[in-house]
Amino acid sequence: MAFINKLDLVFDNYFMSDKPLILVTNDDGIFSPGIKHLVEIAKQFGEVVVVAPDKPQSGMGHAITINSTLRLEKTNYHKTTIELACNGTPVDCVKMAVNNILKKRPDLVVSGINHGSNSSINVIYSGTMSAAIEGALEGSPSIGFSLCDYALEADFESSTQHLKKIIEFALKNKMPKGVCYNVNIPKLRTEDIKGIKFVRQAKANWVERFDERKDPYGRSYFWLTGEFVNFEPEATDTDEYALSQGYISVVPTQVDLTAHQHLMEVKNKL
Repeated sequence: MAFINKLDLVFDNYFMSDKPLILVTNDDGIFSPGIKHLVEIAKQFGEVVVVAPDKPQSGMGHAITINSTLRLEKTNYHKTTIELACNGTPVDCVKMAVNNILKKRPDLVVSGINHGSNSSINVIYSGTMSAAIEGALEGSPSIGFSLCDYALEADFESSTQHLKKIIEFALKNKMPKGVCYNVNIPKLRTEDIKGIKFVRQAKANWVERFDERKDPYGRSYFWLTGEFVNFEPEATDTDEYALSQGYISVVPTQVDLTAHQHLMEVKNKL
């Protein structure tokens, strides 16, 4: 990979196409199999730009880099005209792409495909979904894709046709400003995936503990462990239920964390 500077970021001819401009990023790193598969799908819908972390950034949430420098390096792994590895977080990648690299706002931002689920509360911690949320904040329709399989040999091909439908839907139908889609794919064969369901985020959480161990010098160190618990297993309108039934779940997600119901209650009491 070659280090680039401002003079290299001149891609005017690239944007003469009438095709949609699609920005692809992730949190598993620019060389991960998930993003490779997503890029190949995205190429069928428009002009693809890849700006992704140069190393895994899972669990970074919406972190941004403010205490060190950011660098970009050219790669040719995905065979796209603009393809850059960034030493920052997934959100850094989106911010750099939109504000410093691209000559126009992306028509679509897609993030993933992540190794592992980002359903329910996992959306809070996910670098994959934070990149998609940042895309929405920057004014572009955005989608985060995750496959519920942590295996290195995970089958990203099984859901290809369904992911195409979701991307096509997002490009053709105007999404509300600030909203992105959180898409989770069950670990199933193509023929076993029943379809796509738009649902809400399940009420679930991690029951966590820190496993304490000793290093060779007798000093304590800790590994974060825990168990994911769905607190409404009987609800049939959630992402967790859809996944358990063999459907791809799509949750419209936004950054507004205001407790609107409580806000109204407080206003009424005062």
